[in-house]
Parts: sequence; structure tokens; C-alpha cells
Amino acid sequence: MSEYLDIRPLTKAAFASFGEVIEADPASMRLINGGTTERFHALAVAEATGEGARVIINLFRGQPRSFPYAVDMMERHPFGSQSFSPVSGRPFLVIVSEDENGRPGRPQVFLARGDQGVNYGRNVWHHPLMALGQASDFLVVDRDGPDNNLEEFFFETPFIIKEPAL
Repeated sequence: MSEYLDIRPLTKAAFASFGEVIEADPASMRLINGGTTERFHALAVAEATGEGARVIINLFRGQPRSFPYAVDMMERHPFGSQSFSPVSGRPFLVIVSEDENGRPGRPQVFLARGDQGVNYGRNVWHHPLMALGQASDFLVVDRDGPDNNLEEFFFETPFIIKEPAL
């Protein structure tokens, strides 16, 4: 029988074991360009390991999901981190799992605001992009290069997410 997953707000503390939350952090703010620009510095660190690997910037356009939604798979990237920052300013779901002996554990679900992004650490189990309500664009920073940087796991019994209250 499928289990329902609770949706929690995305916070730096709750997400820390999976990577970094990308959001304007006053503690990291520096004024640049003659004081006309606030730079929120070093909010996440991109990782790319392996010979010939590089960090690239992409634009992903995610289609909205229908609810209730069955989480039946998770993925991870063994050779690099992967960040998602919404360009469209829309909230989205972030689904992650702790590693349990080479497979994902029970997923955790976070609701990211339209001004928050995430950087999944290298080898962190996560669900693919989860846009809500309408098609949404995301700036994605990840690894490009040789070697297969994708591992997928399919659950025998999916977990269920009810429609989030926005």
C-alpha cells in the first residue's frame, strides 16, 4: 500500500544534508558596481568530478505535475551536483531521500518558494523537476562530460503526494 508524503517548507536547516538552498541571504550580501547592485555571494558550490568534466548552465522548462502524484522513482548524479533556480518565479516541489545502502530511503518533500532554488549535492537522491500549476523555467547548473552521471531507482510501491496548498 502506498504511503502519503507530507510537504514541508524549504529551509536551509531542513535541506542541509541534501545540499544548499539558493536564496538571497543578507549575511552573504556585498555591494558591487559602485553600490548599485547587491551580490549575494557563494550561495552554493557546483561540483563536477572526472577527467574532461565541466560545469554548464542550462534552461529547463518543466511541465506542471498532476495530483495526487505518485513518486515511483528517484535519481542521483554520482559525478556532480545539480542546481535548480526558478526563472519564472513560481513555487515548485523538491523531493529528496537519504541514501540507505545504495538506494533511496523514504522521500521527503519540500515546497520551494518562487524565490528559492536548490543545489543537490553530488550523489544525493532526488526526484526530477516538479513544476506546479503551469509550465515554469529553471536555470540549471550541472555537470557535463564523459561517464554516465545518472543513476535511477524505481520503488516497488510508489509514495503519494497530495496537491500542495499554494
